[in-house]
Amino acid sequence: MTVPVYSVAGRFASWERVVRRMESGWDGDDFYPISAYSNDLDSREALDQVMRVLPERVGEDRLGHLLARLDERFRAATRPDPERSLRPWVRPTAERPEDELGEWWRRRPLCMPWAD
Repeated sequence: MTVPVYSVAGRFASWERVVRRMESGWDGDDFYPISAYSNDLDSREALDQVMRVLPERVGEDRLGHLLARLDERFRAATRPDPERSLRPWVRPTAERPEDELGEWWRRRPLCMPWAD
């Protein structure tokens, strides 16, 4: 049996994968377009929505700790982007006002493989 691509587990895997790639400076031969980065941010947005509807104890349990650790690693591999310089290419798909979106939409990677 396979796990659906858009499952919670799949979203966690997507978020962990992009964080790991950023930490390594995008090493490897894998092509990683900016559209893939946008999809990974959408996965993180979906995780935020899932965590909001789960019972509070779950958010404080292993799942919440895992997400907090991944977010911490993401912040270490990115910098604030108050001018939202990636917005022409990286747009949230959530129907929420810009100021309600997660911080991941307002940060940019220290190194960007699509900018080379």
